[in-house]
Amino acid sequence: MTDTSAPANPTSGDRGPSLRVLGQYVKDLSFENPGHPPVQTQPNIDLGIDVGAAPHVDGNGLFEVSLKLSAKALSGETTLFITELDYAGLFQLSNVTEKQVEPMLLIECPRLLFPFARRIIAEITREGGFPPLLIDPVDFVALYQAQYRKAAELAAGGDQPS
Repeated sequence: MTDTSAPANPTSGDRGPSLRVLGQYVKDLSFENPGHPPVQTQPNIDLGIDVGAAPHVDGNGLFEVSLKLSAKALSGETTLFITELDYAGLFQLSNVTEKQVEPMLLIECPRLLFPFARRIIAEITREGGFPPLLIDPVDFVALYQAQYRKAAELAAGGDQPS
């Protein structure tokens, strides 16, 4: 008889941090098309990205992470289209320290949601009669760091000269 230290169930025992996607869904989607038919010139696109996270009411390490994308296409003074998407996911964090929670929620979770939200924006603009709007990949680490710096500046008083 051999004595091994490996657990009988590999899913139990001490493991590193883990992140599970339990679901993802469209919370809100709008598309306004005041400038149709499309013009032949390349429009200017004003793109906005926001990320938010909140504990789920059920607790147990569950969080809802929301990725909000907005785009407004302009040709001169004419608004061609406006679209807004609030795409969310339900995530479960396990074996995560308190220090790791925020970066996981605001970097890793949106990184997992982004390809699906990007596809929805591309499809809705195409269905609106425009070429699909293909949003470039987003550096969620840089976005998180910028939000973190902005929050730190506000907490420090924000009225100091820059």
